Amino acid sequence: MVEPFKNLAWDDFRLIKAIADVRSLPAAAALLGVNHSTVFRRLGQIEEALGAKLFERHRSGYTLTTVGEEMVALAQRVDEDITAFTHRIAGREIAPAGELRVTTNDSLLIHLLTPLFVRFRKTCRDVCLDVVLANQELNLSKRDADVAIRATDHPPENLVGRRVATIAWALYGRADDFPDPQAIDWESLYDRDWVSLGDNLAALKAVKFVHEHVAPERIGYKVNTVLGLAKAVEQGLGISHLPCFIGDARPGLVRLGPPNPEFSAGLWLLTHPDMRHSPRVRVFLDFIAEEVAKQRKHIEGQVQQRRPMSEEAYQIP
Repeated sequence: MVEPFKNLAWDDFRLIKAIADVRSLPAAAALLGVNHSTVFRRLGQIEEALGAKLFERHRSGYTLTTVGEEMVALAQRVDEDITAFTHRIAGREIAPAGELRVTTNDSLLIHLLTPLFVRFRKTCRDVCLDVVLANQELNLSKRDADVAIRATDHPPENLVGRRVATIAWALYGRADDFPDPQAIDWESLYDRDWVSLGDNLAALKAVKFVHEHVAPERIGYKVNTVLGLAKAVEQGLGISHLPCFIGDARPGLVRLGPPNPEFSAGLWLLTHPDMRHSPRVRVFLDFIAEEVAKQRKHIEGQVQQRRPMSEEAYQIP
């Protein structure tokens, strides 16, 4: 009789874990980049080799049996060991080189980071940047990214990094609608049209303020990106709070008041503890921190920049 575990490979454990994570064969196939029929066939072969069912099939999806739970737990431990190993090896690099995956959001990338990334590439040609746009937090423990650049006051506890600036927010309107912003009656602003970030960003203090102080019928437009919000204000759809480094960079917008410190958020450079000593991570974080420091007054709303930041920043010597 053939011993069942002789026919199992690490890819089989990955397959079972993928099915357990998404609870369906088509979704697991998409996750693994293989055909649905391949997943179905290999699952049958694994269960036959083990002599045990790994899943119960229900209308709601695939549910692990006791044996399946044991196999997934083992797969999780092996996956964590492999990840820890790659982190340790990556940290032994002698010189900064190789691919560096950086995750951030679209508004930071367009209005702040792209010119800094250009300068970094000119300075450190051996490090290739792979930028991943994602508003949700990627799993740096799983190497979904090596570095995260985030606007937050609560960085994940499992990451390490530094707060390099404070992102200021202020209320903005279209310049044509407010020729004399110094003479604005604040109470009258609540009778105007407003635009707001979408419900998926309802935790932001600026969004909470609008929902608590502005009548619902005055909020005629919502969008789930800060870039879209700035464009809506620029097009005259309404007034809204914006990060100062975005609002001040648009000549068609004017501040309707000073930055509100209650709406501010920290700008963080983050990485996994196992990666912080990697030369390519270290040189990148140091470079970006130094470049952000040069623009801190704009980011923190201390000066109003009437020329788009991206134009000035791209004038690289």
